[in-house]
Amino acid sequence: MNALMSSRFVRFLVTGGCAALVNLLSRWALNRVMGFEAAVAIAYLFGMATAYGLARVFVFDKSGLGVATEFRRFAVVNLLSLAIVWAVSVGLAFYAFPAVGFAWHTEDVAHLIGVLSPSVVAYFAHKHYTFRGEARTSDGREAVARGTGQ
Repeated sequence: MNALMSSRFVRFLVTGGCAALVNLLSRWALNRVMGFEAAVAIAYLFGMATAYGLARVFVFDKSGLGVATEFRRFAVVNLLSLAIVWAVSVGLAFYAFPAVGFAWHTEDVAHLIGVLSPSVVAYFAHKHYTFRGEARTSDGREAVARGTGQ
């Protein structure tokens, strides 16, 4: 529970909130030229790029890894997150909300809930995988991982 209340987690939520706003606004704009399902997926990429930049600067310690390696790791974690966001958003908008008669801004509300849904899992995945650098001993062997502090 301490990890969830750490200032690092709060910074992650704040920067993630900024990225979520980019995601939501770009989905709204994309919806003018494409269907909801495609707009959710493409908007996620805009949000993901924003989230990476903000997390790298404001949330996690320097990993010692190159930007390309970090971004690849970030993308792997976010592929799982995208699947969650897409499934929750589409599931709510097209199945759950109609089933219960919810009709107020269904796509907007569904997408907001979808974007928020993988937050805690994503934090720990980025903390322990994306931004975890591999420290090396003087003889080149792997030592204790960095970037995992509270």
